[in-house]
Amino acid sequence: MTEDVTLELDAETLSRAREAGIDLSALLERALRRELGLRLSDGDRKRMAQQWCEENKEAVDAYNEYVEQHGLWSDGKRTF
Repeated sequence: MTEDVTLELDAETLSRAREAGIDLSALLERALRRELGLRLSDGDRKRMAQQWCEENKEAVDAYNEYVEQHGLWSDGKRTF
């Protein structure tokens, strides 16, 4: 069951969210559930993980490339 609510946002933030295609209702619900410690559905968790991967792909790829070229700082320290 859902309910309509009224929120106030500044015009620039709302405009940027719309341009980015952000679903404000879904975003607010996820944020509130996280803040309240409510369990997220498996689908929500998967969507959030996928979104994180997409948003951070460039940084993860750059890190992986660095490790490939230079190794890990702990390479000479591990005993296993």
